[in-house]
Amino acid sequence: MRATPLLMIICILAGCGRLAEVGKAPDFTPPGQSLEVQVMESASGYLPFADDGAPKAASLWTREPRSLLGDRRAREPGDILTVVIEIDDRAEISNSTKRSRSGSESLDIGALFGLPERAGRILPEGAGLDPAVKTDSSSSSSGDGSVRRKEKLTLRIAATVVRQLPNGVLEIAGSQEVRVNFEMRELLVTGFVRPEDISRKNEITYDKIASARISYGGRGQITDVQQPRYGQQIADIILPF
Repeated sequence: MRATPLLMIICILAGCGRLAEVGKAPDFTPPGQSLEVQVMESASGYLPFADDGAPKAASLWTREPRSLLGDRRAREPGDILTVVIEIDDRAEISNSTKRSRSGSESLDIGALFGLPERAGRILPEGAGLDPAVKTDSSSSSSGDGSVRRKEKLTLRIAATVVRQLPNGVLEIAGSQEVRVNFEMRELLVTGFVRPEDISRKNEITYDKIASARISYGGRGQITDVQQPRYGQQIADIILPF
């Protein structure tokens, strides 16, 4: 009985945090706290790419990223590139299995040195050796299963190079938040890319990102209504039925 008031206090305290958000739009995550901004602040900037080690400032044909024909693809920590996400997956799987088996055995002892007649005198009424053993068995099983899945997502997001691995592979991370009325939409992208897979437009598609982690969700009033209450979630975990 003492546990009941304690449980009520915990539920009330858990709901107080949500009551403070009533009538307020979700807050944006401070951009200065993101990993991308920290890398940008610590990066030293673009490096010269001239063959002799010094850029030729008087020429339009240098290989500097900021020149007319320079390579503007991201390659250093702090550089920004565009991630193109175009997911259109569809899967349909159907399985069906069926198995059946039957067996029958019968053993008769009609005559064996007069033993059936002698056994008939000893055995209880109704028992005999004709047939001596008779068994029948049968079994069957069947199963059906199907999976249907369809996903479609088209997005573009700017990501930042946060680290360069010893083998030259770039680790990228990107985040985006869009608030419409009282609903916040969040898009997060992380993964590893090869510099040669980045196009001349400084873009890379999601299928060229290794260990890609793409999250598209939201928080706000609509998401809050769609989520089950705390008590219901606890009950679903605790109750065994």
